[in-house]
Amino acid sequence: MAQHRPRKRFGQHFLADPAVIEHILRSLSPRQDQHLVEIGPGGGALTTRLLGACARLDVIELDRDLIPVLEKLQRQWNGLFIHQGDALKFDLRQLKQEGQPLRLVGNLPYNISTPLMFHLLAYSGLISDMHFMLQKEVVQRMAAQPGDSAYGRLSVMIQYRCAVEDLFHIPPQAFSPPPQVESAFVRLRPHAAPPLRAQDEKAFNALVRQAFSLRRKTLRNALKGMVDPALIIQAGIDPGARPETLTLAAYVHLSNTLTASDTQPPPV
Repeated sequence: MAQHRPRKRFGQHFLADPAVIEHILRSLSPRQDQHLVEIGPGGGALTTRLLGACARLDVIELDRDLIPVLEKLQRQWNGLFIHQGDALKFDLRQLKQEGQPLRLVGNLPYNISTPLMFHLLAYSGLISDMHFMLQKEVVQRMAAQPGDSAYGRLSVMIQYRCAVEDLFHIPPQAFSPPPQVESAFVRLRPHAAPPLRAQDEKAFNALVRQAFSLRRKTLRNALKGMVDPALIIQAGIDPGARPETLTLAAYVHLSNTLTASDTQPPPV
């Protein structure tokens, strides 16, 4: 990896601490009968360890200059499959094999982590779990509860699809070059049977997005033009409450109340 200069535009910070890699492997506990997908393998520090622990490993790498490094590993391991491309646009359905759910792992670039998470959630039905290194602040937002300062749209939408576990934190010195922020390793397990279900998921998404776009205002004002205050009351919610105080269940219930009414929210 010494010959490859990390690219700022790709948000590259390569994992370099063997102790952290060991901690990740213990948390992941890969098995030979499992199908893993690594996003952003970089120079292959984690990839090399994963190859000896699972039957098949697909890697998705955007940086063309890193493909030769991965191809060298591929010549040593028949179970490694390389996909050069943007994970934000990658269709995980092409990797699905009958009876074998995907396990995702990766060191995600900070500059695309949130949109990438929303992209991956669209494939939650194909995935058994996801283990990612992310900016600590992003993981805190994922796991946040109502009333927490970090609670927001990401918290609601991630928890609607997945159980979230903030596993451990990683110092900047574990990466090369060190980022300016701390990182965290998170486990996301998509719900096999969703404990809560929005009758119209597009409407639910639009509702949550609009509410948190004006998170410091009351629901009455944040949802003005989208939801009549009478419907908020009908759902058993105080229109004077702030968006950051509502539980996931409350947002799902409000969305379903809105869907059941004659008024549908306009696209946002």
